[in-house]
Amino acid sequence: MNKSNQTDTAEALLFPGQGSQRSGMGETVEAQAPDLYRQAVDALGADPFEQIKEGTAFQQPALYLAAIAGWRAAGEPSADFIAGHSLGELAAAAAAGAISVEDGLALAGARGRSMQDAAEAETGGMLAVLGDLEGAGALAASLGLTVANDNAPGQVVLSGPRDEIDAARPKFKQAGLKAIRLPIDGAFHSPAMRAAIPGFRDALEAVEVHEPETVLFSSITAQPFDDLREGLLAALTRPVRWRETVIELNQRGVVRFYESGPGEVLCGLVRRTLDGVEAVPLGTELEGSHA
Repeated sequence: MNKSNQTDTAEALLFPGQGSQRSGMGETVEAQAPDLYRQAVDALGADPFEQIKEGTAFQQPALYLAAIAGWRAAGEPSADFIAGHSLGELAAAAAAGAISVEDGLALAGARGRSMQDAAEAETGGMLAVLGDLEGAGALAASLGLTVANDNAPGQVVLSGPRDEIDAARPKFKQAGLKAIRLPIDGAFHSPAMRAAIPGFRDALEAVEVHEPETVLFSSITAQPFDDLREGLLAALTRPVRWRETVIELNQRGVVRFYESGPGEVLCGLVRRTLDGVEAVPLGTELEGSHA
């Protein structure tokens, strides 16, 4: 990848969030980031990849590690813009030079623990809703749910109390929408995560923050970060505006999007949102590019 000043050929580097896990992640991390892998095992007291089914406290550091390992494998490239989806904002901040990769891992661990504790204190869940979403927001509000992720046209994720999530599925199906209960025990990106704020704030205050070396975008505001610590903290309880973030990046000239895995979740969301752009995994050579 190149860091270009040409607004008609700008590139963006993207980092995914929780839910992007794939088999084989641990082997990639051990090969590309053994130092970070050892740091995670020491901090967690266990291998996060072996314990990934045990909840958010392990999933978040594991996915951070996988995203950074993919970035390292590609030569630690930069881009005109860097953005992350939810948890992916920590890897994005590290890739942009705003925090160290080691501090990013520590933050991923603190974030995961704080969110898991909050989820255990106030049980909740998340529901992906797919289809023609006109009126879906009003229906969600009437059922006591909040929009947690606006991912792409025709795809949102809702958060709320577990009972309300379970009761909502048939309501959305009756409205002609596909509703999928996500394997997440917690109402992420909603007021239910308020209890996670103190612990994560302490972790954020303990790390050194630098001016990013490139434009670092927030998926919560769909604009460049103003205050990184406050922006990362706000992401606990505010919705991810990924569709708007992708559109804003495109309006700023981005025509090539690269995702530092695992997987290609964000590539798919970009393609659903925009026409006439390229979205591929990091390390893929695009015709006419300098990746």
